[in-house]
Amino acid sequence: MSTLYTSDVLPRIVPVVAGVLGASGLAVACLPARVAMRRELRRRWLAWAVAAPVFVGALALRELGASVLAWLLGLIAVAEYARLVRLGRGERVVLSLGALLLPPLALMEADDLAHPFGPRALALLTVAGVLPALLSGDAARGGERAARTVFGLLWIPVALTGLVVLEGTALAVGVAVAFGEVGAWCGSTLLRRLGGTLARPLSPLSPGRTRGGVLGAGMGAAAGLEAAGAFTVTLWFAVLAGGVLGGLLVSAIEREAGARAARAWLPGLGGLLGPTGPLLLALPAAMTVTL
Repeated sequence: MSTLYTSDVLPRIVPVVAGVLGASGLAVACLPARVAMRRELRRRWLAWAVAAPVFVGALALRELGASVLAWLLGLIAVAEYARLVRLGRGERVVLSLGALLLPPLALMEADDLAHPFGPRALALLTVAGVLPALLSGDAARGGERAARTVFGLLWIPVALTGLVVLEGTALAVGVAVAFGEVGAWCGSTLLRRLGGTLARPLSPLSPGRTRGGVLGAGMGAAAGLEAAGAFTVTLWFAVLAGGVLGGLLVSAIEREAGARAARAWLPGLGGLLGPTGPLLLALPAAMTVTL
């Protein structure tokens, strides 16, 4: 499938997102005080109520808004990632430069140097990623630092170029990922009470993500793509697989670092890397089936 235009997706998405936020906000507000999760649900709803208009509004501004959004998400995410995996100043500079330069470069279609997955672009990213560790002469962690930096460039800045090259498809993917995460939480919470196979964790990396949560995520992602008028089986599978694996990847990095969250500064969500993790794999997965 080809990418969709923002002007076609936006009129379908805005009333759906507004309606879902309004209905869920009313439901959360009406929860009785004895419900143990009431405070946490209210904080999560408030976080989504802020994030959704920012995401949709930025992409509504087309290339400029998408670039600014990619810069904002990228700079915060690479800072959290570098802190988690204990990267030095040189690696942080390389990751930050990648977050700033790759989104506008991705809009250029002159050759494969501008394409984030082009051979020359990947070669330059690899060289840039290994330079700080090699120049520092770190014999103890040099290889680890180089590998983590190259991975960080691919995982965060390169993935976020999808916001600027996918146009309306990026908006559909973002909404589908959000709906999928809500569906995963609902599926895990409800089916855990029933027990059985669907209540089992999908991976030891994240006990809260159950097999039933994957079922809920699939339903939520399908609803999001359908609301955007972008549903196809291939895009749905790409978003679902990217979202589920992206969440597990963040959990793996956090567990290895011995941290519960990359940084607890967003009420209801912890850090930015956690809620953005599913999007960081869903976007490149969507690019593989659309570009």
